[in-house]
Amino acid sequence: MLASIQDDPPILVCADLQVEYLTPGRRHVILDGDAATLRGLELLALWRTNLWPVMHLKRIAQAAWFNPASKLTDWIVEAKPKPGEMTFEHPLPSAYSSARFVDYMSNIRNVRCVVIGFSLDETILATAVDGFHRSHRYQVVADAVACRQPGTGEAAAYKQSVVNVIGNFATIQSSAELIRASGAVAV
Repeated sequence: MLASIQDDPPILVCADLQVEYLTPGRRHVILDGDAATLRGLELLALWRTNLWPVMHLKRIAQAAWFNPASKLTDWIVEAKPKPGEMTFEHPLPSAYSSARFVDYMSNIRNVRCVVIGFSLDETILATAVDGFHRSHRYQVVADAVACRQPGTGEAAAYKQSVVNVIGNFATIQSSAELIRASGAVAV
């Protein structure tokens, strides 16, 4: 089914676009974060230009490696939420661990979300699975998401494996396909 993006735009979900993931030397640094950030910012600009709905997710974990008082949990400057954009903080990997998020999503009649951002192997995966079980539709933009370097193995193969798993619960699409759709988005 095709829905007009102009008439009924999906929500752009910006997952964990925080400084922590791009700071060299940090345990959870994302090595290919620049490319994913660039694609994500292009989509964010498209949504903002057209005044389509944007939602920001921010992981506020209690683990020692993710200190909420640190400046490292701040938003990436270019992706910082603007007035009128929704923000949800979540303590566990899934955004559904936020009661406010659950309440908001349960009150939307036709839930369709396009997901960009970091923590592909945590927040994005967990949220897509939780959303799937609630009949919420998610699209993950494969070239606008990234995950941390795995302990062993190649990062690109690890990311592709995670994307393949998410494909069981969400639609996978590229940013070029999404932008090129020019008026229609597959849902």
